Amino acid sequence: MKVGPAALRITAICLLAVVVLGGALAAGAALGEAPIPLVTVIEVVANKVLGAGYALDPIDEGIIWNYRVARALVAASCGASLAVSGVVLQSLLLNALADPYILGISAGASSGAVAVAVLGLGGGLVSLSVGAFLGAVLAFALVSFIALKAGRGPAAIILAGIAGSQLFNALTSFVVTKVATADQARGIMFWLLGNLSGVRWPDVSLAVPVALGGLVICLFYARALDAFAFGADSAASLGIPVRRVYIVMIAIAAGTTATMVSIVGSIGFVGLVIPHVARLTVGVRHNKVLPAAALIGAIFMIAADILSRKIIPGQVLPIGVMTALVGAPAFALILMRRPAHR
Repeated sequence: MKVGPAALRITAICLLAVVVLGGALAAGAALGEAPIPLVTVIEVVANKVLGAGYALDPIDEGIIWNYRVARALVAASCGASLAVSGVVLQSLLLNALADPYILGISAGASSGAVAVAVLGLGGGLVSLSVGAFLGAVLAFALVSFIALKAGRGPAAIILAGIAGSQLFNALTSFVVTKVATADQARGIMFWLLGNLSGVRWPDVSLAVPVALGGLVICLFYARALDAFAFGADSAASLGIPVRRVYIVMIAIAAGTTATMVSIVGSIGFVGLVIPHVARLTVGVRHNKVLPAAALIGAIFMIAADILSRKIIPGQVLPIGVMTALVGAPAFALILMRRPAHR
């Protein structure tokens, strides 16, 4: 059976993406507060996955497998999910400044985490991550209700998201100011800035399927997202079920973002900057932009996590600080290089 050049090109691109992502994951596992040789990382993974039987230091093996590999996989999943959600929201809302947190998800997750950590809701049976997820879902439900009552259009969603974000941010600040102890306030602040230090394999088993599932569903709607380039009316004239696409895509963006925020906390600029980088790299067709954004987002988060552990010796910076330090100048550069348009 003869294979055409297009199929060969797609296969080569997929293999290259796997190699690049694998290299980024290996770097995330090898580099950290104490560098570990890459060969050791490969041997540990071979032992755990293939049962290779290499003789290794149990301490190094535990650090690599239980801490660094899990951390790199969660970082990659988080970066991919936020980037894909950013692509979807910018396309549906026709707004280059739209990102996952415009739906109020981050603010709601913060309120949910504060309710568990400070107010003790759940009686100790609800973890910080579960509280954050429930808060994110509640915030999204409120924003959706406001948007439906306000007119259902892109502008209504953005304005409802701003209102919801301000409300939940105010609730979080009020509770932390009035109720939290100094230690609780410090812990909440560190979580709000994004934290990968506590992730382990149970988090991987949640983050990776959510990231992959969200990407696959979004790719299924890639042609529909292309049709939204000139607005909902144009998409409807092409036979796109506008309402269903809105509901499914925004629900996927909200669900994946809420899941990642519940695991690692609030991380900004990934969903805002990476979609623009992906479009500059592969064009505007969503069957290319979505996987490109997922790959770039995953690599960006792994690199930011490495920097957060290396930039100050003996101290790990919150991952959200690193993404903002890199993302804000990058976004400003993209804005200055883009041609002016309406």
